[in-house]
Amino acid sequence: MGTHVIKMPDIGEGIAEVELSVWHVKVGDMVVEDQVLADVMTDKAMVDIPSPVHGKVIALGGQPGEVMAVGSVLISIEVEGAGNVKASAQPAPVKEAPVAAPTVETAVESKPVAAAAPKAAVCQGPMVAREADERPLASPAVRKHALDLGIQLRLVRGTGPAGRILHDDLEAYLAQGQSNASAPVAAAYAQRHDEEQIPVIGMRRKIAQRMQDATQRAAHFSYVEEIDVTAVEELRAHLNEKHGATRGKLTLLPFLVRAMVVALRDFPQMNARYDDEAQVITRPGAVHVGVATQSAVGLMVPVVRHAEARSLWDNAAEIARLATAARNGKASRDELSGSTITLTSLGALGGIVSTPVLNLPEVAIVGVNKIVERPMVIKGQIVIRKMMNLSSSFDHRVVDGMDAALFIQAIRGLLEQPATLFVD
Repeated sequence: MGTHVIKMPDIGEGIAEVELSVWHVKVGDMVVEDQVLADVMTDKAMVDIPSPVHGKVIALGGQPGEVMAVGSVLISIEVEGAGNVKASAQPAPVKEAPVAAPTVETAVESKPVAAAAPKAAVCQGPMVAREADERPLASPAVRKHALDLGIQLRLVRGTGPAGRILHDDLEAYLAQGQSNASAPVAAAYAQRHDEEQIPVIGMRRKIAQRMQDATQRAAHFSYVEEIDVTAVEELRAHLNEKHGATRGKLTLLPFLVRAMVVALRDFPQMNARYDDEAQVITRPGAVHVGVATQSAVGLMVPVVRHAEARSLWDNAAEIARLATAARNGKASRDELSGSTITLTSLGALGGIVSTPVLNLPEVAIVGVNKIVERPMVIKGQIVIRKMMNLSSSFDHRVVDGMDAALFIQAIRGLLEQPATLFVD
């Protein structure tokens, strides 16, 4: 038997160090070739580190949240044959790291929605003896499912690889615990005194750093405008009815992207990147629209490149493709960089007004709020219209307030008269 040492790879782009975000294995696990061992975080994206060999994990080279230099020892695997290091050169094992880093969902788990006793009593299946601070291995989706069901994951036996808890394990736990359904209702009001500390690491750390950097460096100001989207919504419904089966369904987002592209012809200063250290503003001719997308690990901004050269359906397909890649953690570094202006939307949760934070070094971000039906006065008559606010932010170091208002007004005019979206 020998030892195969895997070092932190050179991910490119001049990156000298990366953050170890998540371990997918632990000491003692058997791994196979191409199995993902860990996720590491660069300034731009999460990167999977696969195993090049079959073998048994004998040492982990760091803890989640630790910043590691390229070329440092990441993991040691016992393999058949000589391996790639001499026995005397094998690194000393380090303390085993947690199997998975805490995510946004784990923060939600600790909220006192109800005491642990009642729902655990309702669903007590065969329990697993875990330490109170031991984090079970489970995906974000399973954690959310467990939270909805009121199940404490540390009590559930996992049947997946390395003891990972699956959705089926939650159902089995429920099915075997129905006999305890008569738990007293009073337990739902029991006091809780537990707390959980959640390290800010991985994508969450990068998001925090970028948001803090953006608010400290840029002179933010926001502008909110109300838009009547009745006509564009009617056009969207008509196009979906006529072409949806063959070309795909359209959301409002590709119309917004088109409106931004057309409006930027008259306001190119919004489609810009500001290097505040070099004191240089770059205005590309291309429009690369970043589309803010919520994923399990936090907010990501995949980029629709050359939106100015795409049709409605092309933009719609690309937005859908990139959103799926981002949510599944499959978006590449290139797909997450290079935007010149960003579009952000909370969809049905969009509220009335928001104050989006700039995606530096960009100087403009267009924020979409939800569509609501409201009575409006048109030509002296009260009619019901579909209304939506755009809440957008700009970098006042580069963009004047009047120009920002005129830019959003141009988008408003295009959406309220949607035929003008396609008039060159």
